[in-house]
Amino acid sequence: MKKHNLAFVDVETTGFDPIKNEIIELGAIIVRQVPGENGRGPKLEIIHELEYKVKPRRLETADPQALRINGYNEGDWLFAADLEQVMKDFAEKTAGATFVAHNMAFDLRFIDQAFVESGVENKMHYGKLDTISIAFARLYHHEKAQAFSLGALSELLGITNSKAHTALADARATMEVYKKLLEI
Repeated sequence: MKKHNLAFVDVETTGFDPIKNEIIELGAIIVRQVPGENGRGPKLEIIHELEYKVKPRRLETADPQALRINGYNEGDWLFAADLEQVMKDFAEKTAGATFVAHNMAFDLRFIDQAFVESGVENKMHYGKLDTISIAFARLYHHEKAQAFSLGALSELLGITNSKAHTALADARATMEVYKKLLEI
């Protein structure tokens, strides 16, 4: 996994069920791992920043609260891309990369379903990293680490995420949390 790029990924969705609901926004930051100094974790060099608004196909099954939290409105999604187009570009730019997300199981289930629905091949490396799991292990004894949500960890680690619940901003915050956890 040391040789592979990392793909910090976040999705915004119309609910919690990847079969019934769907991705409406996908953000990713693809980075190259470069050996760090003094035996510390790798330095990360950004290769691509990806931000897609995805045209919803099943709004009738959307959870209204999810749409509200994610800031969905028809005007902002007027020129959204089709899922197939998004997944083709995403697959090309993440080929061989290790998938990294905060609460990885959630994002990965939606990404996997999007690959199935679009008929696009997932070319990412089989390895996966979950920053919530890494944070739990690294910060277990930290007295101020009582919650492990992206927001709580960002606050604890001094990371600003002024556009929380937008895919690219959350992918960026996930990358910053990962970098801080490597320094602990």
